[in-house]
Amino acid sequence: MSGENGWPTAELDDVRRLRVMAEAIPGARVSERVLPHSLDEVWAVMGDLEDGFGRFQPDMRDVRVLRAEHGRVVALARSRFGMRARLEGTLRPGWCWLQSRFLIIGMAAAPEPGGGTRVAVTGGVRVPSRAAIVPLGARRELDRALTRLETMF
Repeated sequence: MSGENGWPTAELDDVRRLRVMAEAIPGARVSERVLPHSLDEVWAVMGDLEDGFGRFQPDMRDVRVLRAEHGRVVALARSRFGMRARLEGTLRPGWCWLQSRFLIIGMAAAPEPGGGTRVAVTGGVRVPSRAAIVPLGARRELDRALTRLETMF
């Protein structure tokens, strides 16, 4: 495929886009799973930051959206340990990327050829002043989140 001026272009679904974003962040891990449900059903839970997200993310106790317009979102999150974060980023069907000073959260979903929806999550505690994630326990927490998401259907 060629775009303007003959430069090659590539179309990435949201899960592939999440893999690329995570690959650029030292320490980031991505966990994926295929769920036997439609993208609309899955994203109704994943993309609902105030209700669904907190039910499957093991570390989140409460998320409150302060502003959401034109795909941009600002939210306040509180962990089960009482830590708070002001998250800013993008939220649209199939894609969520949020960052605070100390957190990175990424979620994506895309239809899977042959049926179902592939979901992917990344994130963790951010190294202050750098785009890097402390990798300790990240894979376990991401896998746990997807297991909890799977049981919600």
